[in-house]
Amino acid sequence: MSSFSLSALSPLDGRYASRLRGLSELCSESGLIARRVEVEIAWFQALAEHEQFPVLAALSGEEQAFLERLTNTFGPEQAAEIKAIERTTNHDVKAVEYWLKQQLATHPSLAEKREFIHFACTSEDINNLAWGLIVRAAIEQELDPLLGDLDRNLEQLACEHAGLPMLSRTHGQTASPTTLGKEIANTVFRLRRQRRQLAAVEISAKINGAVGNFNAHLVACPDLDWPELARKMIEDLGLVWNPYTTQIEPHDMLAEVCHALARVNTVLLDFARDAWGYVSLGYFRQRLVEGEVGSSTMPHKVNPIDFENGEGNLGLANAMLEHLAAKLPISRWQRDLTDSTVQRSLGSAFGYCHLGWGSILRGLGRVAPDRDRLAADLDHSWEVLAEAVQTVMRLHGLPEPYEQLKALTRGRGIDRDSLRAFIAGLDLPESDRQRLLELTPARYTGNARAMAEAIRRFV
Repeated sequence: MSSFSLSALSPLDGRYASRLRGLSELCSESGLIARRVEVEIAWFQALAEHEQFPVLAALSGEEQAFLERLTNTFGPEQAAEIKAIERTTNHDVKAVEYWLKQQLATHPSLAEKREFIHFACTSEDINNLAWGLIVRAAIEQELDPLLGDLDRNLEQLACEHAGLPMLSRTHGQTASPTTLGKEIANTVFRLRRQRRQLAAVEISAKINGAVGNFNAHLVACPDLDWPELARKMIEDLGLVWNPYTTQIEPHDMLAEVCHALARVNTVLLDFARDAWGYVSLGYFRQRLVEGEVGSSTMPHKVNPIDFENGEGNLGLANAMLEHLAAKLPISRWQRDLTDSTVQRSLGSAFGYCHLGWGSILRGLGRVAPDRDRLAADLDHSWEVLAEAVQTVMRLHGLPEPYEQLKALTRGRGIDRDSLRAFIAGLDLPESDRQRLLELTPARYTGNARAMAEAIRRFV
């Protein structure tokens, strides 16, 4: 760990920095500056390509190559140069504009065109597009691929243990059995639904001037179809055009992203707590790691730290995501600056998501079901068959079936022999009586196995 990591204020940039390098490159100050440069150049190119903007001649192949090199070779050194300019301007986007003009000044034919960098733009024209590119890349390159890994691991566990009987616990008490695979399949199904909703969010953007009306644009070039130019430029960047804005793109799409991620987190946080509970019950056995210590004083401890870390970091993520979703779409009149400082924490929210998901994934890799423990719990819980017995009694019109089983089982454990003695005395058709006599807690799992095996179909 570097001295910087040791002194970092945020654990995302300190303790956990090595796990989040991809997100850091995208969502850091350097990443934001790089996307601003990309957007400024894209707007410059869009103006040059438009036949109704003749004051900026079409770019030659060599000029295009020069501009593309500025984007493709942009890195920390160039970001530092822009930050140095910002110390004078005290304005981050203006610093990008000045840096780009300096670069164009070194090119013979582009030097005279450099005033068309940031033409008719307000800072938020550049910022909202830059953030749109960051959010899209963060989801596609870092977040959803990790969710995909989780999805595949959970599906594999669900199918592998589709028929492994497990005692359910409703209200923390023994309940009708299920299978371990079916319970994991429940999480897979929930997770996939939320992933689809995350993928469906339209990453929208605008580039329409100081208050969203193309005021300066139309004074300068009244015959140019500015909305169409803006739409094409935005769509060429792979984003969705928002035609109705104030100075800022209203951030509704960012709220949608945050809400979608928060729902993903809620599903996985719920799973982490259940997995932690199954470790506590002994249903999951943890694999030992050579040299690892579970407790500084109790040598026997093997703690479920990955599920705990996952739960804790997803809680942090959701606290941030909920604030971002509530704050960002609200702006006084045509804009205030409160969104700008808050928006800079998007990367941190993404980082806590990524950290939590990665912890849960590691936790999954360190547990395996303890079949003996699962079987023993079922064998000590014959009372769970009371549901089946009273339901068959109802079917055949026997008196007060629920009440009879309640008197036999509620608040007390019963064993195999006492339950069979009760069944043997019931006035039931022989086939139904025999089916109940052959029933065991481990066999009383309904269609759990089939449902777990079918999870592959619900993509």
